[in-house]
Amino acid sequence: MANAAQSTVKKTENAKFNSNFATWVIPICLVIGFLIWKFVLGNPSNFEGGVTGSHPVAEGAGHWLGLFYMGGFIVPILMALILLNITIAIERYITIRKASGKNSAQVFVSKIRSLLTAGNVDAAIKECDLQTGSVANVVKSTLIKYKEMEAEQGMDVDQKIMAIQKEVEEATTLELPMLEKNLVITATLASVSTLVALLGTVLGMIRAFSALGTGGAPDSAALAVGISEALINTALGIANSALAIILYSAFTTKIDTITYAIDEAGYSIIQTFTAKYKR
Repeated sequence: MANAAQSTVKKTENAKFNSNFATWVIPICLVIGFLIWKFVLGNPSNFEGGVTGSHPVAEGAGHWLGLFYMGGFIVPILMALILLNITIAIERYITIRKASGKNSAQVFVSKIRSLLTAGNVDAAIKECDLQTGSVANVVKSTLIKYKEMEAEQGMDVDQKIMAIQKEVEEATTLELPMLEKNLVITATLASVSTLVALLGTVLGMIRAFSALGTGGAPDSAALAVGISEALINTALGIANSALAIILYSAFTTKIDTITYAIDEAGYSIIQTFTAKYKR
């Protein structure tokens, strides 16, 4: 009972952390993005004559840093989105890796199936404690219900099977939201990054065409700055959008693998109970 209470408290704390994670990480990324744009990209040493906003130095890292600074105020927003994308990816990687357990989910499910076939439910429960993770949590909860149904005298076999199946569904419902948490942010970044980049592109082109529309000879410097602003914002937005799509696909594939292992384990437990008691 004490271990169960500690496990419940730990899950509650993890749920609170996951729910508050996006709340504080978004403004932090915005602040960091602005500071990088202002003090790293906008460092006077990146520009000719040491004047921020003038033409970037001819070569070296400073040339590229100054060039990105010239992308305008949309650049720190895009940088914040990139930082947010990376931060969410790290958080999801750690969470999903823990949920996968210490060993392969397929190997774990095979062990549970073998132990149940041998009638050793207690050993199967101990195996869950060694494995840890979402699959192990669901299987352990189901095995405890399995033992309860074996000792239950007031229910027929069909009712017991339904009770075990319900336990699988409820335990799965508790585990899956933790795996999918914050992935909606990654999915949103895939489209928002492109839209923000498009805004920066439009603003840059407006500046470029304004330079062309001046009387007399076109202002070549202003024209170059406008086109540069447009292309830099486009590049940053497309890069972050592509990264978000790749990360989302990778994480959802991993979650599908875990979900499949949970379903397989639940099916094996129910089938074992059915074969043993339903004649």
